[in-house]
Amino acid sequence: MISAWASVIVMLVAFVNGARNEGVIQPCAKLQTSSSVVPLGSPVTATCVIRDSCPLVIGQAVQIEWRLDDRFLPSSPVANESGTVSEVVIPSFNQTRAFLTCCVQASPAQVAAGVEIRAGYPPEAPQNLSCQTNLTTPNTLTCSWDPGQQETHLLTKYTLHTQIWDANESHAYEVQPGVHRYTIPRSGFVLFSEMELYVKAANELGEATSVPLILEPVSAAKFDPPTILKVQAVPKKYGCLKLSWSVSQHQAWMRSFQLNLEVRLKTVDSSQWSEQVIPVSNIRPTRPVDQCRLLHGTQYLTQIRVRYQQSPWSEWSSSQSGLTLESAPTGRLDWWMKVSGEHMHKQLNIDLFWKPSKQFRANSQNVSYVVSAQKLPGEKGKVCTTMGNYCTFQLPRRAKKVYLSAVNAAGKSNPTEVRIFLPTAHTVISDVSVIPRDDRSLLVQWRSLASSSPTDYVVEWRPLLTTDLSLTQFEITNRNQTSLVITGSFEPYKPYGISVYPRFKDGIGLPQTVNAYSRQKAPSLVPKIQIKKTWQSHIELTWDEIPLDQRNGIIQSYKVFYWNEKGPINVVNADPEVRRVVLKDLNTVSVYEAFMMVSTFGGSLNGSTIHFDIEPLDGVSVVMIVTASGVGLSVLIIFIVMTCFSNQRRLKGRFWPVVPDPANSSIKRWTSESTQDTYLASDSEEPNPIYLSHLSFLDIPVKLSKEDKDPWLSSAEDTSDLGESICGSPFIPGYSGSNSDSVPYATVIFTGPCNSPTAKASHVYLRSESTQPLLETEESFTPKCYQNMATGGMQKEQCFFGPCHDGVTEEGPDPEVLWNDFPFLRALAMNDTEKD
Repeated sequence: MISAWASVIVMLVAFVNGARNEGVIQPCAKLQTSSSVVPLGSPVTATCVIRDSCPLVIGQAVQIEWRLDDRFLPSSPVANESGTVSEVVIPSFNQTRAFLTCCVQASPAQVAAGVEIRAGYPPEAPQNLSCQTNLTTPNTLTCSWDPGQQETHLLTKYTLHTQIWDANESHAYEVQPGVHRYTIPRSGFVLFSEMELYVKAANELGEATSVPLILEPVSAAKFDPPTILKVQAVPKKYGCLKLSWSVSQHQAWMRSFQLNLEVRLKTVDSSQWSEQVIPVSNIRPTRPVDQCRLLHGTQYLTQIRVRYQQSPWSEWSSSQSGLTLESAPTGRLDWWMKVSGEHMHKQLNIDLFWKPSKQFRANSQNVSYVVSAQKLPGEKGKVCTTMGNYCTFQLPRRAKKVYLSAVNAAGKSNPTEVRIFLPTAHTVISDVSVIPRDDRSLLVQWRSLASSSPTDYVVEWRPLLTTDLSLTQFEITNRNQTSLVITGSFEPYKPYGISVYPRFKDGIGLPQTVNAYSRQKAPSLVPKIQIKKTWQSHIELTWDEIPLDQRNGIIQSYKVFYWNEKGPINVVNADPEVRRVVLKDLNTVSVYEAFMMVSTFGGSLNGSTIHFDIEPLDGVSVVMIVTASGVGLSVLIIFIVMTCFSNQRRLKGRFWPVVPDPANSSIKRWTSESTQDTYLASDSEEPNPIYLSHLSFLDIPVKLSKEDKDPWLSSAEDTSDLGESICGSPFIPGYSGSNSDSVPYATVIFTGPCNSPTAKASHVYLRSESTQPLLETEESFTPKCYQNMATGGMQKEQCFFGPCHDGVTEEGPDPEVLWNDFPFLRALAMNDTEKD
């Protein structure tokens, strides 16, 4: 349309710029071309001649320009006297349509003449001419063809030509532009007469004709789908069905003709028709068709289609079902058994699953299965009877095998021997993985230990959203196989548990189980985030587990996004098994927002947003923390002190020697019981009793008051100055009395009491660890048994350092011997005091 308007505008401009000659307006110029329609890419030559009477050139020099649409073309003037002729050559015209104009140079340039040039290709010969007869009312013959791959860019017309040889008739049918099919009415053909048909294509650059097609219209007829009247079993013929059929009412007049037939079948529980159809040639619709070599006692669905000679096949008919005659089941069953039960129990819990093998034929629609402890099934040995594909029962632990048989109304199959495999602790399977292939199949892969030697592997799978054991399926593979493609009606977005068991000669090993999906998508639910614990700059978030039926896939990650109004968005990944996360380094003066994103292999879903803030520690919290810390520290100190007091003897023996206190000593406590102490050795040694002398040096005054008649009996008297009195003892050389700065004292340690048998080891005399000097002796000696001289003239023998010896007599010890042998005891010399 745009090109047509442009052409009109060019012509109007040319006429406006033309000259009037005797009342007739002539163009200002004349433009001639080699052709206005040329093959695409071919050269184009054009010549422009300016008339002398053109007002654009009167009285001025003539200069001609060429333009192709808006593009300037170089030209060459033709030699003549006036210079009003110009010629242009386009070496390759690559546009399908363009306007070529010659202009007279002016200000602005004026169009003198113009022409439209079109380019394209000649038509190709039409291909694949075919015709089909419709035998319904009204009868027609429809032909179609392929115009070719190349676009002509020019208007191409198609004409369908027919010629009926017997009637010597010919027809030509013009087809609308852009349409490549035509329907011939019933008057244009004869059903049983051959005719020739061809198609002619033509445009401005040429024409082409298709290859002629010769056919008989009835041989090109596509019948309506036939009808199956009845399908029934053939009496006394196992595996045979008889089909009665007919053509549609529109082709009822064809019943007397022989037709070709094809039959296809499938069992009622199959989802696909048989790949190979059964052909039946040259049969009349009034005759039934027998189909044999089918399974016994099996219900089939059948469909048929027809054609006449080499005509197109009709569409498939509707399905009809038929049941073949029953016979006893044949073949064996594939089985899989799982055994459980405590070692001490006498009974085994058994789950037995089975399925038809490739050789098994049920040969009936109503088949039951019997599990028996005896090879010949009977009421006595029967443990299970069911119509399903599994059975649960108990057997004694000593049982080794059972027998599985299929039974129908016609008989029973040979029993399949089922060995009882007890579970073992063998771990053989590892690295089980499942890869979806499509909606109906999964690839299961596993790895087996090199040292293992299983007889085979069992791959078991079942849906996890139900507890129905009848949905359990299994496959058995050989020992050298480590992968298996399992097929079935896997529902997308539903979880399946897939287990791989190794089976040995003596039992079944431990399985490896994984969850799998045939297809995954984003979860249907995001759990709600819960704040479990909050402390300064930290918060712990938890959430519940997503229900299995709303996961829609295997959970890959939980991501928590959180931010405040001033900071960036932070992301924390959480362990899918732990379902908790701790957000750290939070600002205590900001309000935070957070949400969770749950992801599977099929997508992700975001949850709702929560708000939380971290409260700083207030005065009450600080007081509570300090109080709790103080109470804890006090309890710890009390525990340590009590521990020390309960073990004071051991600690005392560990850290410092046992040293008597001179200020609190008393001669009245010098008894054999009070002078004994126990030296605690290390924990690995037996306690070693030691005996201490507890000796102190006292200076008793010569005169005592009436109140102090016996200084040894006054237990309440203050003895704080005893150490000072002992310093003035005449028996201690080198000390000057109470002015001395130190009080000497010592401890004598011996291994046993005086009345014990004499020990082989010599006694030891140790100095005190005190910085106060002890009494010096001129020679070393071993303490001997001495007597303590009591007041009142009575002598009482008391052994301080060892067993008594011959130096002690009835009258008392020899004082000279005592003091000379042990000078240290000179400090114990006491003077008699006069009684008032």
